[in-house]
Amino acid sequence: MRKKTIAISINEKNCKRCGYCIEFCPAKVYGAAKDGLPLVNELDKCTSCGFCELRCPDFAITLEVIAGE
Repeated sequence: MRKKTIAISINEKNCKRCGYCIEFCPAKVYGAAKDGLPLVNELDKCTSCGFCELRCPDFAITLEVIAGE
């Protein structure tokens, strides 16, 4: 079994800094910059559940599983 490789992209232009991705992430992958922009602080904890992508009202987050199970 190979370990998943996950990529998370945040489109800064589309992000309105609502914090939904931070609040809905069960693995607490995200933190916030001073201006409220979400930051991927703990990528290794990401389970690729997709809640961040689903809950983002502005479609500013893209989660991609590159390799793995």
